[in-house]
Amino acid sequence: MGDVREDERTVPTDSGDHERFSHFVPKDKLTEAMVMGTPVVALCGKVWVPSRSGDKFPVCPECKEIWETMKGDDAGDGE
Repeated sequence: MGDVREDERTVPTDSGDHERFSHFVPKDKLTEAMVMGTPVVALCGKVWVPSRSGDKFPVCPECKEIWETMKGDDAGDGE
């Protein structure tokens, strides 16, 4: 699938717990969003325009679970 990295910036665009976490997004999409100011879509489905550091926030548990599942699929264990 491509590089995915933890985004360290969020701007509230909707209400809910998603605002309390930093999220995983495809690296190329994050770079584009930072340059163009366009929204990104996290692995968990949250959509927002990145703009501030997420260092204060824990990693989104949904993003983390999806990412770990994706990494497991690439392990090549034959199952």
